[in-house]
Amino acid sequence: MSAERDELRELVEQLPDEDVPAALADVRRRLRPVGERRWPPAFFGAGRAERSDVADRTEEILREGFGRPA
Repeated sequence: MSAERDELRELVEQLPDEDVPAALADVRRRLRPVGERRWPPAFFGAGRAERSDVADRTEEILREGFGRPA
C-alpha cells in the first residue's frame, strides 16, 4: 500500500463526523468505473508441459537455468 493511501486513511479518521458526507461525496465523484474482469485471465494455463510433475520440480528446473539462453 502506498504512503499516500495510508495518509488518506489517517486523514479520513480525523474528519469530524459532520464533514464525512461531503468528503465521501467528493471521493465518489473521483472514482472511475472498473471494467468487469474475468477470472481466471485468458492466459491462465497457457503453458503446457510434457511431464505432470513440473510444479514439484521447480527448484530443479530453476537450477538448470530455465529461461536462460542455452
